[in-house]
Amino acid sequence: MNVGVAHSEVNPNTRVMNSRGMWLTYALGVGMLHIVLLSIPFFSVPVAWTLTNVIHNLGMYVFLHAVKGTPFETPDQGKARLLTHWEQLDYGVQFTSSRKFFTISPIILYFLTSFYTKYDPTHFVLNTASLLTVLIPKLPQLHGVRIFGINKY
Repeated sequence: MNVGVAHSEVNPNTRVMNSRGMWLTYALGVGMLHIVLLSIPFFSVPVAWTLTNVIHNLGMYVFLHAVKGTPFETPDQGKARLLTHWEQLDYGVQFTSSRKFFTISPIILYFLTSFYTKYDPTHFVLNTASLLTVLIPKLPQLHGVRIFGINKY
C-alpha cells in the first residue's frame, strides 16, 4: 500500500513516456526548438538543422541515459536509483511502442538534417556522431551495462 501517493504505479518513470499526448508534446518541442533556431538571423538553414539535431540528441542523452534514479519516492527498495530512465522505461521490457518511438525519432531527425544540410561533410560527421551517441546506449545488449565504469554509481 502506497500511503500518501496519488498513483498506483510502483515507479511512475516506467509509464510516463506512454502517457496521453507525450509523443505529440515531444514532437512539438523539437519543432519549436527548430523554429527558434531558424529565427536567429545569423544561423543558416544547415546550421539550424545541425544545431537542432545536436541539441535534441544531447538532451535525449542526458535525460534518458545519463541521469539515474527517480524524482519520486518509490517503494521498490531502491532498485530504480541505480537505473537510468531508459532502463526503467516500460519496466525494462525491450521493443515496446514507446521505446521504438524514442529510437526512431532521432533517426528521422538525422535523415531530415542530412537532407537539409545537403550532405555537407562537416555537418554529416557532426550529425552522425551525435546520432550514434544516442542510439548506442539504446541497444538491448547495453541494458544495465556501464562502459569503463562510467555512471556506475
